[in-house]
Amino acid sequence: MTAKKLLVFWMLLLCQFIFAQQDSIALKEVTVSDVQLKKFSNTQSVIRLSDSIIEKNQPSLTSLLNYNSTIYFKENGLGMVSSPSFRGTTAQQTAVIWNGININSQLLGQTDFNTITTMDFDEIDVRAGGGSAIYGSSAIGGSIHLNNDLNFKDQFRNELQVSYGSFNTFGANYKMAVSNEKVSVNVGVSRNSSENDYEYLDTKNKHNENGQFYNTSLNADFGYRFNRSNFLKFYSQVFEGERHFSGTLSAPSKSKYQDLNSRNLIEWDYFSGGWSSKTKVAFLNEQYKYFENFKLNNFETSKAETFIAKYDLAYNFNNKMSLNAVLDYTKVKGIGSEIGVNIREMTSAVLLFRHQVLEKLGYELSVRKEFNDDYESPVLFAFGTKIQPFKIYSIKVNVSRNFRIPTFNDLYWQGSGNPDLKPESSLQGELGQEIKVGSFSLAATAYYMEIKDLIRWTPVLGIWTPENVGEVKSYGAEAVFGFNRKFGNHQIRLNATYGYTVSEDQKLEKQLVYVPYHKSASNLEYSWRKFTFSYQHLYNGSVYILNDHSDKLEEYQVSNVGIDYDFGQKNTWRIGFRALNIWNENYQSVSKRPLPGSNYVMNLTLKF
Repeated sequence: MTAKKLLVFWMLLLCQFIFAQQDSIALKEVTVSDVQLKKFSNTQSVIRLSDSIIEKNQPSLTSLLNYNSTIYFKENGLGMVSSPSFRGTTAQQTAVIWNGININSQLLGQTDFNTITTMDFDEIDVRAGGGSAIYGSSAIGGSIHLNNDLNFKDQFRNELQVSYGSFNTFGANYKMAVSNEKVSVNVGVSRNSSENDYEYLDTKNKHNENGQFYNTSLNADFGYRFNRSNFLKFYSQVFEGERHFSGTLSAPSKSKYQDLNSRNLIEWDYFSGGWSSKTKVAFLNEQYKYFENFKLNNFETSKAETFIAKYDLAYNFNNKMSLNAVLDYTKVKGIGSEIGVNIREMTSAVLLFRHQVLEKLGYELSVRKEFNDDYESPVLFAFGTKIQPFKIYSIKVNVSRNFRIPTFNDLYWQGSGNPDLKPESSLQGELGQEIKVGSFSLAATAYYMEIKDLIRWTPVLGIWTPENVGEVKSYGAEAVFGFNRKFGNHQIRLNATYGYTVSEDQKLEKQLVYVPYHKSASNLEYSWRKFTFSYQHLYNGSVYILNDHSDKLEEYQVSNVGIDYDFGQKNTWRIGFRALNIWNENYQSVSKRPLPGSNYVMNLTLKF
């Protein structure tokens, strides 16, 4: 039945679109795997973090986005589990996209942002707003895009970054890129570890016990250019880590958590005239072991094996109009001591259309339908337009319908899972404005969304179980400011973000827990000759930690400063020093889990 429905839908999408050939796609485009991000995000807010920004921040994705986006993070202590809240949504409603593939956990429904090492990627993008029509389940609040680029040009580059800091924290990353007109190879390895035994401020002789961690990641990307029309690409990543979960101010912990994630993607790109096709096959594996007492060999374990086959066919009628159709098949096998053995199969068909009607007016349309024997998925859509009445000023409007399917843990957890859960669904709209004048840029966006059938784990007769009990309305505004100017031997860069968020439970008529009304972050950098001085500031407003608002965490502000000196001539040889939390702020993003006071890190970067 599923196959018949898909065939009918697919034929309706494609039957009327046959046109003559146009000019071939520029070579630089084929180095990018996540083409939809580049082509179909012009009507939404996208913050692009280049490799230069990535390397000047701490190696965890949590730290990078905390200081460079409006996303709020709940962090159970430094390096512990980190969960995002994007536009007032839950962690499961933020999608993480790796080279065009959704990698959110099939077990938990989210990505732990402290298991992503930022130095492993060439570019990281933050796409605000709904994206389920393109990227599927969980892209409700927004999506984070992790991209590795393959360049077919003559080059041989090496980069080594080593850091050491407080609490015996060590980090190292090595990357090599070798390529010519035929072959492109990227290889990278990262290692991070810490005793993580920082002292708790305003307490007597207490420190972060059982908080040590380490992780290692390996990356390999390969591309081969057969001719102007055919390219073969392979992306691979392995992450292995162990964390001892630290306790709270009132309760110690002896637990630890081991996880092993592997991701492999092979892609064949074909170009002919105005046509382009991408065939992708991906294998994802996630596995964890949880030890209640690390001294014992008793543990819970689960794993999920995911197979993805994806065919992407695009046609450029001209440089103003393009059509993109995508067929996607996913099979997931979940195995665990608490979930048993379960298999999920999903098939989806997607149609994307982009049209630049006039020089100053364009629009985008996305439609998606998923087929699954376990639940009924709605037709998802997104429509956006961009109007640029003046060269320095543009307006963006976007509306979308998005959703999230229940996870294996939601459905099958022994004694608690609920197999009758419905997918979460969302309707949302946003209005954005952008101004760019010389060295200045300012983008402001207002948004509104309604989320239905929100899945929540609630106690029933003393047993926690998931139910579709929640309806949430979320609205707010975001602003992104940028300034970059160079004069003589001097250069000033300033980037700042601000978010105002209201996210209310409609039954309780109260703000959701762990969603601040206000969050802002800023980065100021001044360069003079070979010296660079930097300052970061983070402000998080107070958050409620109980549904009845009877308790909350107070607002906090954290500042970091740094200095770098590049003593290289032809190549980069940079040494740097960072002082973090310079005002020794006593703060928590999760109740009774303090984060570090003042601490320090030194780093050395070599590019040759």
